Amino acid sequence: MGKGIYAARKLERDRKILRWSYPKYIARVSGSKIKADPLGGAPLARGIVLEKVGIEAKQPNSAIRKAVRIQLIKNGRQVTAFTPGDGAIGFIDEHDEVVIDRIGGRMGRSMGDIPGVRFKVIAVNNVSLDEMVKGRKEKPVR
Repeated sequence: MGKGIYAARKLERDRKILRWSYPKYIARVSGSKIKADPLGGAPLARGIVLEKVGIEAKQPNSAIRKAVRIQLIKNGRQVTAFTPGDGAIGFIDEHDEVVIDRIGGRMGRSMGDIPGVRFKVIAVNNVSLDEMVKGRKEKPVR
């Protein structure tokens, strides 16, 4: 590495080249995080319910977590979304329009004991799922 009085240009050039040794720099600059993300960097997305699925919880827990397979409207990708709340799956039918949100796991991955599920349902036919579970609102008939 140059240490002379006029070495700034070499230091700057070396720094630009060596930045590509760091995985976090590559991930940030290449934009691969947004390309791989089904929501395309958006905080929420709308989709159509294709089917209801039960997902077994990871060890040491034993349960069947209720989720739905969704086809996103914006790009046609299919994702699985968890339905939070006691009996929430009963308010969701096939071909309903749902709004999904990120589930909040570490580094965008799945959360807790639900393997491979990165999203949660927050609204069904533009009515909050939480409000329906609590009995404050009824699901609109389409």
